[in-house]
Order: sequence, then structure tokens, then C-alpha cells
Amino acid sequence: MNIDADDFTLLGLPRAFALERSQLDAAWKALQAKVHPDRFAAEGAAAQRVAMQWAVRVNEAHQRLKDPLRRAGYLCELGGVPVQSENNTAMPGDFLMQQMQWREALEDADSVAEVEALSDEVGAQRRARLTRLGELLDVQVALAPAAQEVRALMFIDRLLEEIDVRLQRYEDAP
Repeated sequence: MNIDADDFTLLGLPRAFALERSQLDAAWKALQAKVHPDRFAAEGAAAQRVAMQWAVRVNEAHQRLKDPLRRAGYLCELGGVPVQSENNTAMPGDFLMQQMQWREALEDADSVAEVEALSDEVGAQRRARLTRLGELLDVQVALAPAAQEVRALMFIDRLLEEIDVRLQRYEDAP
């Protein structure tokens, strides 16, 4: 085992966006069982520190790969096309218009039903874009468009969080 290996190699998984969650979890549990610091209690503090580093590394890999957006961004990065969401927010005009319309709809919504309908619409768009992302990464291996799709999905996820906050307010209201 190499602590510097990419997450897929570390966990013994294929380098792909399409990943079975049960396979990922099984690989993580098996590797955690091998590197858990408690297994090295009798070998002293140095061995336990190394085991702790391994356990942290394995957990980080699992966390990154279990989240579809983080996994997609990681695949782009491994392919030499980082997402750069902090400094590259350029998006196609039609996507920006859609974002504005959704945000206006959220602002104008005055009932739970309207907010839930918006949530359904945005959630459907998220699912469609995740499907497209899988096509871009696993079939076409088109990393630049995949990185842009990741950035778009990050916008969508933030909007879904805002929608959830709004729905929570309705639930908390007397």
C-alpha cells in the first residue's frame, strides 16, 4: 500500500465516476480494519501514529469518493483539469438565466407547495446533470466540460440548500 496513491488505487476501486456505494463502503471498511490504530497498540506509539495517518488517509479517500461532486472534481483533477471553483465561476448564459429564474421563484414563493415544486424542479435538474457528468467522465472522458458541469452542480447544490432552509422555516413556523 502507498499512502500517496490516488483514492481509487488506495481503496482498490476502478477510477470511474460510476461507483457502487456498497463496493466503496466495503473497500473502506476492509482497509480501515487493516490500518486501524488499535491493531498496533502493542507495537508502541510510533506504530500507532503511522496507523493513525493511514486511518485518516483512508477516511479522507472514502469521504471524497462517496460524494458524487467531490468524486467528479477529483477525477477531473487526476486527469489534469482542476475544477477551480474558487476562481473560475464563468458559466454559460443560459445556465445563469436559469439560476436567476430559480432564485426569483424562491424569493417570490409564498407557500410550501411553491417551494416544494421548485425543489422538485431543481432536484430533477441536478439528477440530469449528474447523469450527464457520468457520461462526460466515464464514456467521453471529456474533462473540461465535466469540470464545468461540476461547477454548475455546485451552484445547484447551494440553491437546494437555500430551498431546504426555506422549507425548514415553514416547518418551524407555528
